[in-house]
Amino acid sequence: MTDRRHFLRDIALASAAGLLGIGREAFAAEPPPETRRIRLARDPSVCMAPLYVAEELLRQEGFREISYPAIEQGQGNAALLASGKADFGMDAAPALIMGLDAGERFTILAGVHVGCYELFATPRIRTIRDLKGATIAITQLRDDRHAFVASMLTHVGLNPRTDVKWATHPAEVAMRFLEEGKIDAFLGFPPEPQELRARKIGHTLLSILTDRPWSQYFCCLLMASREFAVKHPVATRRALRAILKANAICAAEPERVGKLLVDKGYVVQPRYALQALREIPYARWRDFDPADTLRFYALRLREGGMIRSSPDKIIAQGADFRFLDEVKKELKA
Repeated sequence: MTDRRHFLRDIALASAAGLLGIGREAFAAEPPPETRRIRLARDPSVCMAPLYVAEELLRQEGFREISYPAIEQGQGNAALLASGKADFGMDAAPALIMGLDAGERFTILAGVHVGCYELFATPRIRTIRDLKGATIAITQLRDDRHAFVASMLTHVGLNPRTDVKWATHPAEVAMRFLEEGKIDAFLGFPPEPQELRARKIGHTLLSILTDRPWSQYFCCLLMASREFAVKHPVATRRALRAILKANAICAAEPERVGKLLVDKGYVVQPRYALQALREIPYARWRDFDPADTLRFYALRLREGGMIRSSPDKIIAQGADFRFLDEVKKELKA
């Protein structure tokens, strides 16, 4: 607990000293947040580290009541925002696109990082096209994993509705079935890819961290409740700034971030979580365009029959990057 306090204190000092790109004079020049309360969706994943690291940075931005309501089993982050139980959350780009297509009310603000997901397969599957007729395990239909794999299939000309068989299993069951050859492929999410590689289960068929074109687009995006963003624009901007600063901390100090996540109960496998923190390029959020990400995945999902909306409609109705443009200027390296 002492180490955690010291880490959070160091974050506060770094922010106050301007080491993360902005000093106290900038804070004094802008109005305080319209609300002092902020709720960030709690998803037990190392991928969401910037949301948790941002806690003390949010205090520096003027928030006093910071909480992390947990998502329910089988519920996505967007659903928690839609229910009014959270104000901010992170989720995979394809899952958010499907949510917007279904009419869920949230606003995408920025890309956070690339490189979470990794598709594993049995030895006989050597390319994505080899998945025709194969059985692919996902945790549930129309979730983030389903959407990602559907996009991969569509990208090479396969029909995700007719050319493969979908099997729904909890992740730990799917990993065991992959090892036993009872399924042909499984899309892992940190820290599952790290564990699968360590245990030499299957082989990496596609990594969105390293394989083009996937590596050129965000996997995870930051969103806000639409009502929160409209009613509290200053608070939205300040929260976004804190979370993007937290990205830099995740990139610079993965060991301390990993310990913080374990101490707070956000991850349960320290070894694999730390490896994931080292692999995910948190510092590269400036390198990619979130609008391009939405356009790329919306096209794939529409071609695969997963959504009806056009990419332009998804972006126009579900994203607002004005806050990002302002914050990027402030945090310019």
